[in-house]
Amino acid sequence: MAEIRKNEDQGRYEVVVDGQVAGFAEYRLVGDAVMLPHTEIDPQYEGQGLGGQVARFALDDVRQMGRLAIPMCPFIASYIRHHPQYVDLVHPQQRGAFHL
Repeated sequence: MAEIRKNEDQGRYEVVVDGQVAGFAEYRLVGDAVMLPHTEIDPQYEGQGLGGQVARFALDDVRQMGRLAIPMCPFIASYIRHHPQYVDLVHPQQRGAFHL
């Protein structure tokens, strides 16, 4: 079972499997927005849906904070394209760049 957590010291959302960090999505606070520049899942954990879980957790956290998202990471941008309930979070200046 995967655990998703926010690691504020490292500036990332982490997915933990059996006590080990299996992947993460980096974030940076930028004004009223949260930039999501990079997502990475350890190769041994790929294909298990962990990237989607961490993306969902990150975007839900952005919503809870009342901020907008700047999805610089191609994975996060793709996740948003496939889950239109998050399109409203994308910073207006970024929406055209990601064809959302």
